[in-house]
Amino acid sequence: MALAVLSLVLGLILLAWSAGRFVEGAAVSARLLGVPPLLIGMVVLGFGTSAPELMVSAMVALQGKSGLALGNAYGSNIANIGLVLGLTAVVSPVAVRSGVLRRELPLLVAATALAIALLWDRHLSRWDAAVLLAVFGALMAWTVREGLRQPSDLLAGEMAEELAERPPSPRRAAFWLLTGLVVLAGSSRLLVWAAVYLARELGLSDLVIGLTVVAVGTSLPELAASVVAARRGESDLAVGNVVGSNLFNTLAVVGIAGAIHPAPVPAEVIVRDMAVMAGLSVSLFALGYGLHGHGRINRVEGLALCAVYAAYVGYLVHTVMAG
Repeated sequence: MALAVLSLVLGLILLAWSAGRFVEGAAVSARLLGVPPLLIGMVVLGFGTSAPELMVSAMVALQGKSGLALGNAYGSNIANIGLVLGLTAVVSPVAVRSGVLRRELPLLVAATALAIALLWDRHLSRWDAAVLLAVFGALMAWTVREGLRQPSDLLAGEMAEELAERPPSPRRAAFWLLTGLVVLAGSSRLLVWAAVYLARELGLSDLVIGLTVVAVGTSLPELAASVVAARRGESDLAVGNVVGSNLFNTLAVVGIAGAIHPAPVPAEVIVRDMAVMAGLSVSLFALGYGLHGHGRINRVEGLALCAVYAAYVGYLVHTVMAG
């Protein structure tokens, strides 16, 4: 038991560290290849910060642990909005000014609605996975087009400032890209082993472990990136991290897990977890657009998001204790 706890903590720490290094290497490499800053902010950061969820879900799907895969993806989405964006707004109020980002917010709500519709029959099939991945591909095509058409978007400016602080060294970028990827794979495997072992020993379901410990752990890169961006005044980048990551999780992470191993979906995933995820996504859409035409998440609203997340986790703990 002690070894599993130590492995879980070590896996989470290495996961967060390697994801940060992977994102840095990928972003600088993309810049050296001439990729516009807006595309880096929308695609590279979204993929990079979702790499832990992608790696973990793929590994557990190969093991047939569908509950852990779904819990990881949807739990991370809930944590990204409730915990990550909530804490970020408490540290520094977040303004949503990017035109491209404001167009992504309704897409996130639509992607969430699509996921609920596909899983309503309580089964994640390869057909469902194919639809999710096809929509993800269409979204990436739209993102690339928007990134090329609007190079002067505010999100692009913030991303350019962020990249300017990183040395444009090809060797350094390649080193961190490869090192981050290798450590990411190793730490994900360690984390999955520890989570599955602890769930079995403590009598918890894979779903609950995925929704709580694993979800928070794989959301640590988003938390670090968003808080740092908000403190620097790069609020669009802070929100972009969350929106991009949630789109990747909803479409690509669950899609890949379903393609690897189709599986039944527990009823509570739909009526509890996906309902909370949908509610938070709609709330983010409303806050991002604002009642007066300018989106802003202030400290009070940030505390409200944190309170929703705390209530959700508290309910999960209560359910486990009662069971």
